[in-house]
Amino acid sequence: MPIRTNRGRAAVYRRLWGWPLRSPRHLAASIIIFVVLVVALGVIIPRVLDRKPVDPSAASPSSTSSQGTQVGQLPSSGTSLPTKAPAPSNSAKAAPPAADAQLVAELWAENWVKPPPGNDVSKWLKQLEEYTTPEFLAQMATIDPRNVPTSFDKVRAVKSTTSSIDFETTTSIGKVRITAVKAPNGEWLVNSYTKVD
Repeated sequence: MPIRTNRGRAAVYRRLWGWPLRSPRHLAASIIIFVVLVVALGVIIPRVLDRKPVDPSAASPSSTSSQGTQVGQLPSSGTSLPTKAPAPSNSAKAAPPAADAQLVAELWAENWVKPPPGNDVSKWLKQLEEYTTPEFLAQMATIDPRNVPTSFDKVRAVKSTTSSIDFETTTSIGKVRITAVKAPNGEWLVNSYTKVD
């Protein structure tokens, strides 16, 4: 059997591994040191591995739209997020209002101000479905038909591009702007309406 001495490499190792077991205080200190090391390594290693050289030419400069929203950021409250139907864009060319878009806006307004008897929301939405984008129809499901105007005047185009047309009409609750957009299949659908005054 080998003789244990206080000299040599084995003695040093024995002192290091035996230190935590000498007392409860040593054991607690060893556990705390171990946990701190594991947490520090867990924080430092991912940061070191995720470092990538930054190429300044690859980063595109942040541009700002005419409304003051940076491209790549969510729009501020009060504006709607993009839907499947193309929203009006600054790059769209001005164009005379399409006759079929005018007809869709008029038919939509006519059905909008005439909810069915009993103000049944599902029947009201069903009569608007043919003239409305699916996304906007889902938003309209939250509207009480009793709160819509009871009449409207002639619908007239106020702004027109190749992909969207803004129409205005005077209703019993004031002026309303109706926006129609060109869907991917080429038909015009109402995508939103807002009260002008």
